[in-house]
Amino acid sequence: MLNKIPKWNLTLFVLIVLEIIIFGMINPRFWNVTILLNSFNDFLAIAIIGFFVTIVVITGGIDISGVSIIGLTSVVTGLLSQVAGLNIWVSILCGILVGGLCGLLNGVLIAYGRVQAMVITLGGMLLYSGIAIVLVGLSNVSTYEGISGFSEGFSQIANGTVLGIPHAVIIFLLMFIIAYILLHRTRFGRYIYLTGINQNTAEYAGIPTKRIMTAAYVLAGLSAGIAGVVLTSYLGSARSDYGAEYLMPILTVVVLGGTLITGGKGGVVGTALASILLGFMQVGLQMAGVATQYIGLATGILLIVSVAFLGINPDFRFHVKRIITQKQNTGG
Repeated sequence: MLNKIPKWNLTLFVLIVLEIIIFGMINPRFWNVTILLNSFNDFLAIAIIGFFVTIVVITGGIDISGVSIIGLTSVVTGLLSQVAGLNIWVSILCGILVGGLCGLLNGVLIAYGRVQAMVITLGGMLLYSGIAIVLVGLSNVSTYEGISGFSEGFSQIANGTVLGIPHAVIIFLLMFIIAYILLHRTRFGRYIYLTGINQNTAEYAGIPTKRIMTAAYVLAGLSAGIAGVVLTSYLGSARSDYGAEYLMPILTVVVLGGTLITGGKGGVVGTALASILLGFMQVGLQMAGVATQYIGLATGILLIVSVAFLGINPDFRFHVKRIITQKQNTGG
């Protein structure tokens, strides 16, 4: 049975177990199941976006605008519910749809305009962040304090429990299942992989690659919208700067999860394991008394080490060898 599990996913699982053992020996409180489950809120937004950015990266693209869509969604939800007086659930839906529209704009410009994904999503990151700041300014609300006054029901989205299980864990599992089914159990998912392996060949085979790529960015935008709502619920206020520090962690969980940045290979199972590994590492380091500024350093080291291990993975070496062979055959 273990032979059916990708080696990299198995490695991540073993690392999580070792992480729990080592940090528990440093501080026994780390072995408290309640603490570990509650820690999901600290990396839930990263995982939610990471699941669907994984899909984007498998197509051969990249999306770094999600960190700004989080703040924009948070502000839109806060303005509609607390300033305009709209029903909170309608406001949440509108906020998530705004995230989807941002993803649609990214996808259309990248797929149909054939503009580099990094350029578009970098521009989108600045644009969506700017819009969020302008909206806060127009509402006469302090940018630092944000929009507060949300109901207890809204707060329970991220902070509630069901049978002792935090909502954060349930949301994590739900978003993982949705991403897993889309990527690994549908025709859409197969088209995602084929588009990432060779877009021209996929188009020649009749696969609507432009629509597939656009849909991938829309999903990434929607996931960022959901992350924005969840983060707003967790922290109790809506602010434009939410998610600003999530760029590297999101890219880390995607790459650490085994998704090739060149596209065509990867999966959300690895991203889920990498999210838990990164989240538990941050909690463990905090419990071990490590200063906050060094946690980012640990994340960077983890990313570099994971890339190094992936570099010696046989599948990765085969992929690189194939690219080099193709360039040699074409005289590139």
